[in-house]
Amino acid sequence: MSLHPLFWHWWIAGLALMIVEAFLPGAFFLWMGISALIVGTILWVAPGIGIFAQVALFAVIAIGSVLAWRRLRPPKNAHLPASGLNDRSRLYTGRSFTLDTAIVNGIGQLRVDDGQWRVAGPDLSAGTCVRVIAVDGATLKVEKAD
Repeated sequence: MSLHPLFWHWWIAGLALMIVEAFLPGAFFLWMGISALIVGTILWVAPGIGIFAQVALFAVIAIGSVLAWRRLRPPKNAHLPASGLNDRSRLYTGRSFTLDTAIVNGIGQLRVDDGQWRVAGPDLSAGTCVRVIAVDGATLKVEKAD
């Protein structure tokens, strides 16, 4: 009895590996599954390839695709601000806003997007345009904008 997988065996293996990826995410099984699909497609086009050549081809494509993915993937958390997750306050630095209430004794409030922020800066009247120059915890430090 000889084991001679057909192209659809590789396709089933590829889909099975992609299903495993859905439950164990990390992109490792994804590339293994894609490699199996590629080997199945090659076997569909050239059906006379032996079992050892199929396995070797799968190994080369799988290792190559995983290494290429690890080298070319974007760095983890590249889309997040440098200070961490959900730190919207850093995104406000340099932006200008209009004061809703006056800054009295160096403290006031400012409505930014959908929230109220404590602001610190020179005493200014309501309606004055200010620019955020720094962030200190939950306080936006502002100056009068030109």
